[in-house]
Formats: sequence, C-alpha cells, structure tokens
Amino acid sequence: MAGLGPDSEIARIEARLDAEMAAFRTDTRLAQGSLAAFAKARIVPRAVTVNFSGGFAHRCYSVTRSDGTYRVIYMPRADYFALCVESVFGPLDIGVHGGAIECHSSV
Repeated sequence: MAGLGPDSEIARIEARLDAEMAAFRTDTRLAQGSLAAFAKARIVPRAVTVNFSGGFAHRCYSVTRSDGTYRVIYMPRADYFALCVESVFGPLDIGVHGGAIECHSSV
C-alpha cells in the first residue's frame, strides 16, 4: 500500500513538527528560547525502540538528539510526543507527553 512505508511516516512526522514550530507562540523571551533550543536539538526522525513501564517496548521515532540525559520521541501508537530519559537499556518513557516543543522545554 502506498504511503505506509517508513519514509512516508518520517515525512508525516516532519510535517507535524514543522506545523508545531510555525504555530508555537513566541511572545515571551522564554518561549523564544524554548523554540530556539528545540530547533537546535531537532533531527530527522529515526526509528528507535522505546521502553515503557511494565516491560513493554515499542518502535518510536527520535525527533531530537539526546542531551546525554533526555530526548524527545514521537509515539506512533499514541500519536503524540514524549520525553524519554536515556538508560543503559535505551530510551525510557517517563510520562511527559504532548507537543514536541513542550516536552523538550519541560527539562
């Protein structure tokens, strides 16, 4: 089926990130800094296995590079973004969910 491959999913995530960045309100210095920091950390989405409470693991997409402690991922099953902490087992969902910029700005 057309449009269901990894490239189209990456394109869809990129479009969603572009739209979120364009709509993000930057009427304060803090908001401007949040957007700039997110833009600097943003990467082309790449598949990664994310660990969840209860021993579950799902294929998700990293959308920011790791700062050594955290990264933002897109969760296709839930259709939203999440903040993950880095662990020896890979990224671990810590329950901070929502928009990509807001997740990134929460730390």
